[in-house]
Amino acid sequence: MNYHAYYPIDVVNGEGTRCTLFVSGCDHQCKGCYNQSTWRVDSGRLFTKELEDQIIADLNDTRIKRRGLSLSGGDPLHPANVESILALVKRIKQECLSKDIWLWTGYTLKSLSPKQRAIVQQIDVLIDGKFEQDKKDLTLKWRGSSNQIIYWVRDLG
Repeated sequence: MNYHAYYPIDVVNGEGTRCTLFVSGCDHQCKGCYNQSTWRVDSGRLFTKELEDQIIADLNDTRIKRRGLSLSGGDPLHPANVESILALVKRIKQECLSKDIWLWTGYTLKSLSPKQRAIVQQIDVLIDGKFEQDKKDLTLKWRGSSNQIIYWVRDLG
C-alpha cells in the first residue's frame, strides 16, 4: 500500500484531535474531488512498518490527547489497500484501546466485499459514498456531498 500524507495532529477529519492517514488508490475518481493526486495506487510513498509503528506511538502519546485515527485518501477500501488497512486497524484496536477509527470511502456500505466488511467491523465511524459535485454541501460536517452517509458502526449491530 502507498500513502500520500500522514498528519500526527489533525483537527479537521473527525471528532477531536486525531492522527490522519491519506492512502493512495481510488477507482471512483469523483468529479470535483479535492484529492485527485491520490487516485493512482502507485503514487505517494510506500506505507512501511516504521510508519505503522509511528502511528501507534502517536496515538499512545499522552502529551497530546488524541481521540483516534482517521483514514482517508484515495480510498482506504480500495482493493490494493485492504490487507494493509485491515492489519493497521486490528493493531490499533489491540494496542490503542481508547482510540477510535474513522474511515472515508467512495464505496457504499451495502456494496462492500467480505474483506472490506472485515475492516468496517474493526472501525467506529464509516463515511460512505462517492463525492457527488451536484450534491456538494459545505454545511455538512465530515462529508462533502449530501449523498454520503455517516455510520456509527456500533449502531449497525
